[in-house]
Amino acid sequence: QVQLVESGGGLVQAGGSLRLSCAASGRTFSSHAMGWFRQAPGKEREFVAGISNSGGITLYADSVKGRFTASRDNAKNTVFLQMNSLKPEDTAVYYCALDSDSAIATISTQSYNYWGQGTQVTVSS
Repeated sequence: QVQLVESGGGLVQAGGSLRLSCAASGRTFSSHAMGWFRQAPGKEREFVAGISNSGGITLYADSVKGRFTASRDNAKNTVFLQMNSLKPEDTAVYYCALDSDSAIATISTQSYNYWGQGTQVTVSS
């Protein structure tokens, strides 16, 4: 089993920054791709960013490209999402997820079989 715990969410003004962390335990973290997703009220969960097992390959949704950066520290079993130039439309619950079947991240929620509990990010205008 895998446990994922997100942290770092909060309230920030538009234009500000936050750094989310996701700590993993229970599995060989460095073998697996990780993803970040978000879900706003009344909307479906959507892909935000993904990172390969080594950290060498990253994917981003068009809406966050150039503003968000995914990274990971395999020695600490932790993945990060640095969010800059935040906008009110970035407000959502953010989730990290692990794909136990692949080292390369994908954008589909169906690929990820372990999820964290989520952390709220609220961006005020």
